[in-house]
Amino acid sequence: MGVIANADAPGTIEDSYLVLFEDATFSAASASAERLADAYDADIVTTYEHALNGYEIAASEADALALAADPAVREVVQNRVLTSDATQIGPPSWGLDRIDQPSLPLDRTYRYPDSAGAGTTVYIIDTGVRTTHADFGGRASFGYDYWGGTAADGNGHGTHVASIAAGSVHGVAKAADVVAVKVLNDSGSGTTASVVGGIDWVTGNRSGPSVANISLGGGADATLDQAVRASVASGITYTVSAGGSNSSAGNFSPARVAEAITVAATQSNDARASSSNWGPAVDIFAPGTSITAAWNTSDTATNTISGTSMAAPHVAGAAALHLADHPGATPAQVWAALDAASATGEVTLPGTGSPNKLLQVP
Repeated sequence: MGVIANADAPGTIEDSYLVLFEDATFSAASASAERLADAYDADIVTTYEHALNGYEIAASEADALALAADPAVREVVQNRVLTSDATQIGPPSWGLDRIDQPSLPLDRTYRYPDSAGAGTTVYIIDTGVRTTHADFGGRASFGYDYWGGTAADGNGHGTHVASIAAGSVHGVAKAADVVAVKVLNDSGSGTTASVVGGIDWVTGNRSGPSVANISLGGGADATLDQAVRASVASGITYTVSAGGSNSSAGNFSPARVAEAITVAATQSNDARASSSNWGPAVDIFAPGTSITAAWNTSDTATNTISGTSMAAPHVAGAAALHLADHPGATPAQVWAALDAASATGEVTLPGTGSPNKLLQVP
């Protein structure tokens, strides 16, 4: 018998697995791979061809263990639950005002490059997006829906995140295109398989200078990390939320992925948000408390919520601004530009090992 990775991790899903193959063996989309699943009484749910070479299956534990021992298989990973990182609160936002000036007090303006992110695309890997919302001005479209729908947002979280990144009123990159990649259901919950499915789709379908934002996470998950790394290697800049458990971001995925830009949250007084994760895995801080942006309940609705989920898309928007003026920039070059532009020493109580860097638009 083989071994199933993540079998003892929190939030595992019974009879649900990801099967990964060695690249030199055969494609997960091949007839041979389908026959392999049939041989172990496994039903293929989703096939990955871009960020990973593998598929999601439904199978009994015994069949999954047997499949894990097959020489064609590199690894079988137990599927698990992942969730978004936001909480509901009331006051209006201040985030845009903060990211165009190195120090407080706020000056009630937001200055940004004339390009405003035009010619770039921000992929929102989340609960979907209300693409008809006025804040997107016709720039938002549906891309992928793991759940088989249109990628419409029945939750609100994804619309809010997209609005922060690229809304014409509430957003950082006001002219960037937005593509909805729905990997969390309308309750704000998803799985390793659903999120990897979205990453795989983005990797295979991205167009032009691209940024992907992941404002969700869970415990350490090597398969999810691998998918993000592969997608970054393909040329897509990733911004990911650090998480909201007031602990080391290095214990969470995809926050711990070094190739992604991991974003912790600040309050309006430049203190680290009390729930924000911290530590050496964090790359930068951005506004994340009491952020007002678009909501999914109507084409003019807004909501004010908090979390590292709100901090990450500020950085996604800033990355899009840089890519609009430097369309050939690699993810490493995008990060270098944001790193160089950041305000240093402004965050109070950033947490042990955290870099004291606060986002500034490039």
